[in-house]
This record gives sequence, structure tokens and C-alpha cells, in this order.
Amino acid sequence: MKKIVFFLFVLFSMQLYGQPTQQPEANPAAIVKSGNVRFTVLTPGIIRMEWDSTGAFTDKASFVVINRNLSVPKFKKSESGSSITITTDKLVLKYKKGTGRFTDKNLEIAFFDKKNKTVWHPGLKNTGNLKGTYRTLDGCRGKYFEGTKNEIPIEDGLLSTNGWTFIDDSNNFLFDQSDWNWVQSRENKNVQDFYFMAYGKDYKSLLSDFTKIAGKVPIPPRYAFGYWWSRYWNYSDNELRDLVRNFEKYQLPLDVLVIDMDWHKTKGLNRADEFGQTAGWTGYTWEKSLFPDPDKFLKWVKQKDLKVTLNLHPASGIPADEMQYADFAKAMDFDTIGHKSIPFEVADKRYMKNLFNLVLHPIEKQGIDFWWLDWQQWPTSKKLEGLSNTWWLNYCFFTDQERQGKQRPLLYHRWGGLGNHRYQIGFSGDAIIDWETLDYQPYFTTTASNVLYGYWSHDLGGHFFGNIPDDQKKMDPELYTRWMQFGALSPIFRTHSTKDPHIVKDIWNFPHEYSSIITEVVNERYALVPYIYTMARKTYDTGISLCRPMYYDYPEKQEAYSFKNEYMFGDNLLVQPITAPSQNDFSDVKVWLPAGNDWYEWHTGTMLKGGQVVERKFLISEFPIYVKAGSIIPMYPKLKNLEEKVND
Repeated sequence: MKKIVFFLFVLFSMQLYGQPTQQPEANPAAIVKSGNVRFTVLTPGIIRMEWDSTGAFTDKASFVVINRNLSVPKFKKSESGSSITITTDKLVLKYKKGTGRFTDKNLEIAFFDKKNKTVWHPGLKNTGNLKGTYRTLDGCRGKYFEGTKNEIPIEDGLLSTNGWTFIDDSNNFLFDQSDWNWVQSRENKNVQDFYFMAYGKDYKSLLSDFTKIAGKVPIPPRYAFGYWWSRYWNYSDNELRDLVRNFEKYQLPLDVLVIDMDWHKTKGLNRADEFGQTAGWTGYTWEKSLFPDPDKFLKWVKQKDLKVTLNLHPASGIPADEMQYADFAKAMDFDTIGHKSIPFEVADKRYMKNLFNLVLHPIEKQGIDFWWLDWQQWPTSKKLEGLSNTWWLNYCFFTDQERQGKQRPLLYHRWGGLGNHRYQIGFSGDAIIDWETLDYQPYFTTTASNVLYGYWSHDLGGHFFGNIPDDQKKMDPELYTRWMQFGALSPIFRTHSTKDPHIVKDIWNFPHEYSSIITEVVNERYALVPYIYTMARKTYDTGISLCRPMYYDYPEKQEAYSFKNEYMFGDNLLVQPITAPSQNDFSDVKVWLPAGNDWYEWHTGTMLKGGQVVERKFLISEFPIYVKAGSIIPMYPKLKNLEEKVND
């Protein structure tokens, strides 16, 4: 019988984490230019197409594409009196010379996927997009916004069953070439800056090629793959100490302590401030009634080998009652008469440098490991029209850590758009506690891989109950157990909820029949960290996320698209989460097991043949995890947390 081999091994260097220096100027040998058009062959399947009314073109990095200086692929250029043809191993481009802006009349690209020929031209609709992600699940019940039949508008992703992708980068922002690359608009608006990508059904090759031009997905620090405790609650430092002691008492591993916004002064939450934001959401001064001695508390946390993140809502600038106000006002030459708040402006480089140097770096030195960058209220910058506050704050916070060079950067934030894969871990927001929401999250998580946003962190167990009376608010232990089982096999393992005493997430407060199962789930997550961490390295190398849809590996199989909740967890584990309540103690689940392998059912020890859909029954203590027979799965023994040294 084939066996699964478990072993420990030494993991890789911590040096590989971020992005190389931007290299946006392509090798001249990759460029074909004719009058006001320019083509750059970036890979055999990706070509950049520019039309510039001035013929000047731009070689600066954009928010999406930061590197064009690649090895020049083999290609052939042929030119007649009327047209230019560029041929690579994957595509053939034809353009009618001297005909100006790209249209469906003067530009086409043909490529073959096996025996099928596709001809693309500008304006052709991509009907097979496999979708990407969306910035938030706030207020969502399943795939709908609460109380409506309006579906979450998931953005288009990079992959399509049509076998091609088109990106219009013409109106995107650029980076300047200063010491800290900063945002700038294009000087010439009368341009076309297009990227065409041909890949057929080879989805993995496209994602790999995209990382070459758009940057890699950084490897999170290892501790990020442990258990994160998070709750919106006005904890005192002593209450957090008691919480940590309970984790120790019940022998539950813990790595990250997330402290929501009550760490700072939040007075005035029942009114709007001068910027139209909820007063008190923005804050940078410790709430001394809860944390009378932050340095002492954070020193204690470090002695427990825990990491700490604090919540930030930066939209209201620097209010006058912040301890950093006077120094910040002086650095900004801000008139303090009337004690007005110093307005937030993400596009102002001076403001952002002062925010880090005068406000955030001193707090980091107290013992904060990374920041939770929460909702950035108004959608765009007031200084630079069209600039997303979310996108640009993600860039600023992540690259500030890179510039400090002290540790592997980590940012916990909202999705801002294409290119945000460079800034790592997402926070999906305040979803409703119910089975519908759990059922939607596996699909939502895996499609994000199609924009390389592979590290979604969900509020495991849900955030709030939605619009129901208090007497109906009750935690369902079966629902929570199934949610934690899914969470252990998702990118980031974090529980969170709103300020509601009806919500219980403390494992030790559940009935023993459930708490014992959830405890085992947590320990299984920790056992798998060497495997997960290895897959994080593979994500860095290839652009293939930890949780990926089945069609990455089985693009020709209809089941790979129809079994939407089923996914590969790394290269060797197949998962089909249980997202509905059991009947008579059992959950009935249909699982598609692809051909080409036997599949080992983790919790039952059953070996099943591939190439079939099976119907399986699971107790609450069991979960549909299938391992490719013959796989090598590195695992840890039982740990206190991921700071513990493990002999290899």
C-alpha cells in the first residue's frame, strides 16, 4: 500500500520576502517601435502595446507593472510596407502601420491552445473570466449583502477559460524614481498602454509570468501561520493577560495577539468628527484606563513569545488631543490656532513620512510587530484625484517596513486592487454569522488566487449576527466547529467578532464535545505549518497560492469548475469544507477526486481511487481532507507556538 511519509525538515532562509528594486525599463532588444506605437515582448505569452500621441512613451513603473527588464524571449519581427508582425512561441501580433490608435481594425493577436485558434482584437469581450476578489465581506450573508439580493461584485481576475487576458494600464498611476518611489499621474493622458496575455489552459504559467512583471507575493513570517486571537472588545491589559493564561491552561498554541481599536482613546464614538468620520476611530495615544503601562504590558507579551498588532483607522488625521499633535503640527508647518485636527492625506509624502517617523515608529519600538490597517473611510485621495486611499496606504505601510529592514515585512489590510498582492495579508471584514457565509468563504478565498491575493484572513466563526433580535442570538457550536476546520485549512487562522456578549469564540467555553474537537483542529493546523510554510515559499517562487481552485491542476475537467468549494491546499492536500449542518450526527458530502492519483482520506484512513465523485459521511470530529497517495507532508509535533525551537 502506498504510504504518506511525515517528517520534519529545515526550512528556508528568511531573506526572501519582498520585492526586488523596480526595473521598469525593458531591454531594448525586446522592443519593436514604429512611429507612435511601441511593442515590448515581455515573455512568450505577454506583450505590451503602447500608442502615444507624442511618441514619447513611458518607462516608469505603474501600480500594476513594476518590472519589464526581463530576459528577452525568442521572437521574430517581420515588416512589410503596410504592417508589422511579431511572432513568439505562443502568439502572433499584427498591426497596420501608421494607422494610429489601436482598434479592432488595425490590431489583432492570434494564438493556439492545442488545436483551437483564438484571434483577439481591442474591444473583444472576455466571456470566461474566472474572477478575482473584492475588498470586503462587510455586512454580507453568504454571497449577498445583508437584506438584499445584490451579489458581492467580485472583480475580474487574471484567468479566463477563453485562454487570454487583457489589461488596460493607460489610466493607471505611475511610480516616480525617488528614494521612496512615490505616486504620480501620467503627464500625457492621450495614450494607450495595453498588456495582452495568452496562456490557453495553462493557468499556472500565466500567474508565474505575471509575478515577473508585477512583483512577487512576499513570504509572511512563519508566526503568521499560527493562531491569531482577535476580538473587538475593550480589553484591559490584565484581561489580555488572563486570556493568554487561559491559552496556556488549556494547552492551546497562540502566536498573534490582535488588539482592536480600543487600545487608543475612542471617546466620542457617537458623533461624527470634522472630516465626517466617526469620532474616535482614528487614534494613536494609548488609552491609559485600559493600558496604564503599555511598555510593561508589551514586555510581558514578548516574554510569552507572542506577536502583537494594533488596529488603525487613519482617515481623521492627527486630532488635537493626540500626544503627537504638537510635534506633528510643527513638522507639517500646520497652524494650531483653534486646535484643529491635522488632515489626513495619503498622497502627501511629507505627511506620510511624519506619520511613520513621529507617530508609528515610536509605537513599534514599544513592541508592536505589524499593523492592522483597517477601513480607510473616504475612497480616494483629496490631493490626487482617483488615487485609492486603500491601495496607496497598503503600499506605504508595507514598503516602510521594507525600508527599515529590521524584519520580514507583514501587513494586515484591506484589498485595494490589482497589484496589492505585493502587500500580503488581507482582512475580509465583518461578515454575518451563519451557514450561508461559511459556505461562501471557500470560493471567495480561492478565486482571490486569480489575482495572486492568496493570504485572505477571515473572521472565523463570523463577525456579527446581522439583523435579528437579541433573544435569537446564540452561537451554534457545530457551525463554529466547522468554521474552525475550514479556517485551519485556509491561509490565515484568525478568529474575530464584534462587541456582542452573545458571541463566544473562547474554545474552553464551548461544551467539551466541541471544545475537544476544536482543540485538535488547532493542533492539526500547527502540525501542518512546515508544509504550509513550504507552500508559501512556492507561492513566492511561482505565484501559485496556498489555496487554489481545482482548475489550476485540472483545467480540462468540468468538475474542476463546478465543484466551486473544493480546492487544493498546497500541492498535495485536497479539501472540501463542510458548510451545512449535519443530519442525524452525520454530514453527507460529495467530493470529486481527480484521476491520476489515489487519495488518502485523512481522518478515516480510507484510500480512494481518483477519477470519480464519491459521497462520504463525516462525524463532527471528521473533515474531508484528501492527500495524494505517496505525498511527503512535513509536520511539527505539538507546540506551544511557532517561536518554539523544533529539532529537525
